[in-house]
Amino acid sequence: MIGIDFGYGALEAEFWRLVFVMTRIGAVLVAAPLFGAVTVPAQARVMVAGAVAVMICAWTPVAAPAALLSAPGIMAVLGEVLVGLTLGFVLQLSFAAPVIAAEVIGGGMGMNMAVAVDPVAGAQSPALGQYFMVVLTIVFLALGAHLQWFALLTRSYEVFPPGQTWLGPERFALVASFASRMLLTAVGIALPVTLVLLVVQLVTGVLSRSAPALNLFSLGMPAGVLGGIAALMIAAPVLTDMVSRLSAEALEQVAEVLGL
Repeated sequence: MIGIDFGYGALEAEFWRLVFVMTRIGAVLVAAPLFGAVTVPAQARVMVAGAVAVMICAWTPVAAPAALLSAPGIMAVLGEVLVGLTLGFVLQLSFAAPVIAAEVIGGGMGMNMAVAVDPVAGAQSPALGQYFMVVLTIVFLALGAHLQWFALLTRSYEVFPPGQTWLGPERFALVASFASRMLLTAVGIALPVTLVLLVVQLVTGVLSRSAPALNLFSLGMPAGVLGGIAALMIAAPVLTDMVSRLSAEALEQVAEVLGL
């Protein structure tokens, strides 16, 4: 199996087959949101990858290369990593929409100064971004989208079996086109609140011009924060619908990459 025989026969061959299958699953878990968060221990990812690999080995006739340490074997492993990272990156693109929407809304409210560490990316993000990500995570898991995503991962072994994992320029262009859809979704999430903030700022601007004694900064900042919070409360049902649609679109994009 790897060019070295330890004398365990079929048991050893099945072990290296399991390790080979875990390569694609591990790459997916590293690149995908939720599972690839810096707060998720590496041991947990290995256990999840191993559990999913056991099921895939039982359900699909996946065969590992005859010699993993040879040039064809290394190329097969790199192909598995490529497919896994691509599937995880497509899901990551979808999850970036709420963060971009939060940047736009936070800029209008003047709350971009309130930042927190994003446990998914390990970097700082606006507090509103944390709120949107929590809502998206809850809806994504409540809809069972993570189970459908694992089902698509399992079917990827039928579409891209080991040794035939080159995606091609068409699929790479398709992944790049998902960025425009992600930006449109971000605009749809931020638009209701942004319109309310625009009206609030127009009103404060008119008041500051009609009554110069009023300080625009002392009046506009609290009005923007209060107007933004009120708009977020009113637009909460719209946010839930947009996040639900975003979860469905994320799965559709993964299926499009697989050609399903």
